[in-house]
Amino acid sequence: MTSASTGGRVDCLDGLRGLAALWVLIGHAHLLTGFAVPIIGDPDLGVDLFIMLSGFLMVFHYQRRRDREPWEASGTWITFWVRRYFRIAPLYYVMLVAALTLGPLVYDARMAIDAFNGVRPQLAERYLDGSLANYLAHLTFLFGLSPHFAYRTALPDWSIGLEMQFYAALPFVMIVIGRIGWIKGVVAAAVCGLAIAYILNRLSIRFPMPTFLPLKMHVFAAGMLLAGALRTDRARAFQFAAVAIVLVLAPVGGLHDLMHETVRVALVLIFFAFIHTHRLPEFAAKRLRPVGAWLGNGFFHTLGELSFGAYLIHLMVMQPVIACLIRTADVSDPVRWALTLAITVPIVYGLAWLGYTLIEMPGQNVGKGLTKPRASA
Repeated sequence: MTSASTGGRVDCLDGLRGLAALWVLIGHAHLLTGFAVPIIGDPDLGVDLFIMLSGFLMVFHYQRRRDREPWEASGTWITFWVRRYFRIAPLYYVMLVAALTLGPLVYDARMAIDAFNGVRPQLAERYLDGSLANYLAHLTFLFGLSPHFAYRTALPDWSIGLEMQFYAALPFVMIVIGRIGWIKGVVAAAVCGLAIAYILNRLSIRFPMPTFLPLKMHVFAAGMLLAGALRTDRARAFQFAAVAIVLVLAPVGGLHDLMHETVRVALVLIFFAFIHTHRLPEFAAKRLRPVGAWLGNGFFHTLGELSFGAYLIHLMVMQPVIACLIRTADVSDPVRWALTLAITVPIVYGLAWLGYTLIEMPGQNVGKGLTKPRASA
């Protein structure tokens, strides 16, 4: 049995989180330098991997705690929300202030990039909206519910609002799952999301990015199923994986050409293989176990811990770097891409380490302290 199957640490998750953040960073470098490469040059697929990991992790950690923190108890909901808030909010608020303060600088860089690439320029309000309404929408994490505010800072924070909506909905989804079963409950949640997305489309309500939970609930649901499958038998686990594949193929919340759909299916299969290695034929399991352990080594553990900070920070560093290269270095697109990564990656991960050490960890400790069970008198 693997540690995942017994509720212990899952080695590969650190590496997958870290690689998802790096995928997004590299993908944005491809898009912004004009050096197009399929798959790795698409940051949206890296975000989908993040979303699937989030769905998995929330259920996985719940399964470890459910005896002492049942969802039927309202106190569990409060504990869950407080922990998640203090995991996300401290660093996000610091970066939000930085993004809204440095918006003009980043906007100037983006205009140079868009003009060089010959694409439609970004709207000025995306970077320059310093209104109180924009601040409040982001401080409360409600911006993802509004097409107007959903994509209105220099940060790639549309997925952060999406994540917070998932946290808000998760206890209710888990209650439903507890009553009607895993497959029925998860599929019901995904179908509700798809139905709402369809209604929005019919009403011509368009989000600039899939910031509204119904547009990505099916991807969260796929990750949830892969976690739920850990407490089932082998045949049922493969059924869960098959349903997860069907869910990620839903034509909502992103591009759905053959390449994108193939990669999403591959992500489910790869994720399932690492998490459920003990259920694979032995010849496959023998080859995957060392890879899973490698993805959990010290380097990948650090990469995973820095993934949130790197994701938040990278565009604010990368866009000025690319604009500077455009203005000062007459080089080919591949060379510009390579130089962008060579300059950006050390700066981003250095800042992410500072943010993790000085902001994220203290914030998480506050959340743990507020939800720590009090000793009875």
